[in-house]
Amino acid sequence: MLCVEEVSVRFGGVQALQGVSFEVTAGAVTGLIGPNGAGKTTMFNVVTGLQRPDAGRVRLGERDITRLRPQARAHLGLARTFQRLELFGTLTARENVLVAAEVAAGLTRHGRSPADLTGELLERVGITDVAAVPCDVLPTGTARLVEVARALATGPRVLLLDEPSSGLSSGESAALGRLLLRLADEGIAVLLVEHDMDLVMTVCSMLHVLDFGELIATGTPTQVRDDRRVQEAYLGVTVEPAAPGDAPARVD
Repeated sequence: MLCVEEVSVRFGGVQALQGVSFEVTAGAVTGLIGPNGAGKTTMFNVVTGLQRPDAGRVRLGERDITRLRPQARAHLGLARTFQRLELFGTLTARENVLVAAEVAAGLTRHGRSPADLTGELLERVGITDVAAVPCDVLPTGTARLVEVARALATGPRVLLLDEPSSGLSSGESAALGRLLLRLADEGIAVLLVEHDMDLVMTVCSMLHVLDFGELIATGTPTQVRDDRRVQEAYLGVTVEPAAPGDAPARVD
């Protein structure tokens, strides 16, 4: 569904991404992980059109979207949330989602009315109890769920989530994981940037690991967890592979 090919980005003397390639398949949750500063958000910006790559290309299905503007990519089915919240603070949770639902209705992407779709999504992500609350007074974790609902309101083919569990309790993170798996079952391609390794290991079928802008590992969660380069990138030391049944580590 989404293909990144040999993408490189440089900011002055900093090589943020270097020849990175990976794929995100429909009907699955794919993880993009790595230490802070590894280039994950820069990659999201490249995919969604906020950052022009110095080299490489991005394809959505068979279409090359590398030079398309962000709004054109959104019209084709790309949606994202942000590491730093980007909500309309003075609007309520319901109004934030309704804005996106009305845009989607204009694109005839949904058969339901914007109001009905908004109500469904608020219930789906578990925030109906704060529907009338302005977003600038919501706890960070709840506000992130509003962003998820707003992204879903656009009817995405590919959903990019940047640290969606930040600020959530363990129970809320588990509920988010179940939601992501349901979305994948519906055929959506989900690309997840996340530091909560419990969530990553539970929901992702494939992981891609960045470190200093380079892709250092690709594989299943078990393969990536036991990869020495990944262990060194996260921990700064080489550790023995985890024994079967051990709980995955949480990366700060």
